[in-house]
Amino acid sequence: MRLIVLGCSGSGPGPGSPASGYLVEAGGARLVLDLGNGTLGALQRHLDPWDLDAVAFSHLHPDHCADFAALVVHRRYHPRPPHDPTARPLPVHAPAEAPDRFAAAYAPSAAERAETDLTDVFTFHPLTDGGSAAVAGVRLTARRVDHPCEAYALRVEAGGRSLVYSGDTGPCAGLVELARGADVLLCEATWPHLVPGTDREQPPGVHLSGRQAGEHATAAGVGRLLLTHVPAWFSGDDLLVEAKAAFDGPVELVAPDAAYDV
Repeated sequence: MRLIVLGCSGSGPGPGSPASGYLVEAGGARLVLDLGNGTLGALQRHLDPWDLDAVAFSHLHPDHCADFAALVVHRRYHPRPPHDPTARPLPVHAPAEAPDRFAAAYAPSAAERAETDLTDVFTFHPLTDGGSAAVAGVRLTARRVDHPCEAYALRVEAGGRSLVYSGDTGPCAGLVELARGADVLLCEATWPHLVPGTDREQPPGVHLSGRQAGEHATAAGVGRLLLTHVPAWFSGDDLLVEAKAAFDGPVELVAPDAAYDV
């Protein structure tokens, strides 16, 4: 299994990276986890979007799904598609409101929104807590995590290897349970553990600190921790130090366009 980072900037694109998006290659399967701002362009440096087997979304905040509208255009209006996209719609695994959310993001008016459900070129499969699906020979499993909207961590398994992606979450048992024994945990580290300039911890139910990412990796017994989703206004190096203090295994800060073997 191979992970390619399309973008890793938290809360929106940064000066050196698109927002969140990850290409997973496992055997013959090609799966994207999240498509935040700018990631469809990055994807095309690594893979023809027509070669995707599925797209999965951890949640529906724009920094994780904004480029879905561009993928709609690509599949509906490409002048030379390699196959008929209406005959081979692309599977989309996402929270239950994804069809309405994506149609609203794509359609420029209420009139068009009333006529557009995107099922001409996509099939939508709602994620559920503990639910799983087979995607081109890959097993995709979801667990609900703690974020202000419906949000899931995602586990990808193929060929005896496993990758868990936290999506966006505050500290929660669901992430630890899903990541138990995983080879790699791709985990958000959005802010320092203490609010800068204070001795107060960050609020629960939103994001993980670098320290908390390390603590979740330790609790789950993962083999390797990859940190992502660092906003432009915080230092990834500082969050890396926090994570290393809480996890004894290998820890890295991911970079856009970098590839990691799982």
